Amino acid sequence: MRILNICAYTWAIGGPARIIYDHTSEVLRQGHQVDILSPMTPGEKLYPTPEGARLIPCRRTTPLSTIYREFSVDLYRYLKKHIHEYDLIHVHGIWHFGSLAPFLIPNQVPKVITIHGLLDRWAVEHSKWKKQLVTLLYQKKLLGKADLIQINNTDEEQDVIRYLGYRPPNMAIIPNGMKIADYSSLPEKGIFRKHFAIPSDRKMVLFMGRLNTKKGLDLLLPAFMKYLHQHNDALLVLAGPDDGYLAQAEEFIQLNALQDSIRLVGMLTDSVKKAALADADLFVLPSYSEGFSIAVLEAMTAQVPALVSDRVGFGDYIQAHQAAYLTPLTVEGVAEGLEKTLQDATYRENIRQNAYQMVLQEFDIQVVANRLLEEYKKIQR
Repeated sequence: MRILNICAYTWAIGGPARIIYDHTSEVLRQGHQVDILSPMTPGEKLYPTPEGARLIPCRRTTPLSTIYREFSVDLYRYLKKHIHEYDLIHVHGIWHFGSLAPFLIPNQVPKVITIHGLLDRWAVEHSKWKKQLVTLLYQKKLLGKADLIQINNTDEEQDVIRYLGYRPPNMAIIPNGMKIADYSSLPEKGIFRKHFAIPSDRKMVLFMGRLNTKKGLDLLLPAFMKYLHQHNDALLVLAGPDDGYLAQAEEFIQLNALQDSIRLVGMLTDSVKKAALADADLFVLPSYSEGFSIAVLEAMTAQVPALVSDRVGFGDYIQAHQAAYLTPLTVEGVAEGLEKTLQDATYRENIRQNAYQMVLQEFDIQVVANRLLEEYKKIQR
């Protein structure tokens, strides 16, 4: 089978790139071929390409791409010339040009769309007028035309039903997976702390994700300050690229004189990212909206205890396995969670162990990839 993934395959995009990487690695191992068609801006850092796969970068067309996400004439030209060479096209996300382009060219190639949480109520309200326009023009119609809609959980199932007004027959719930072996040997403890001058006597609380309102930073920052008023034993690391919230975070830190207690370290990649996980005492993501948070799954696979909201995309699994502290989406709720997780070492150890066992049982990439491959084969038949 020759598969084409369409996604902005960069470090900045976060989870979807990691999902494609892990799934592609397993699909290649089983003898299939995979290409990744990625709209990008010159200078962006591309995500690593699995050995044996082919990455095809396409330049975004400016200034139109600032109005219509990922718009790329190069991407359209590539598809027009090569679309018939593929057995299946897998589009990651909606609302962007890459999710429309395969439908603009007459072809009979089966098409898969992974929603990635983009029909969540919070996500739909963001840039609402653009999404209403796209909905009116084509988005609902394209979901109906897709041969398979992949969703990650029952919450996302309800999001699709609410958006379309009916349950499409071409929808399957398949969670994201994790290549567990990649986290079996982390860098030696202390490397990240030394590099960023984080004292060894302070617990390291790690936030890792785009600096965006939806990630719950408006809750985390004041909640962490409340915790510090009671205990001066922790330091918060905010790791991720700016996605609209960096200036607010910097202002909060400056106004409250928290320069010694909060570090902004930018986007972490490769071994530096793993070094951060190795040194973290707690991972935090009080997010308002996630399709299926790969950052949380990475932290759990790296055996870091976690404090998260139930909106990270697999809250039902987390609750069933008691695999993290599930926080309410309030400042007080996050502050109480920090108090419990940072002051109770036994509790941290319990949720750490539970989370790792959950990953082994539910989210091993080999199991998840095989489920998706079976769905691929069904729509080909």
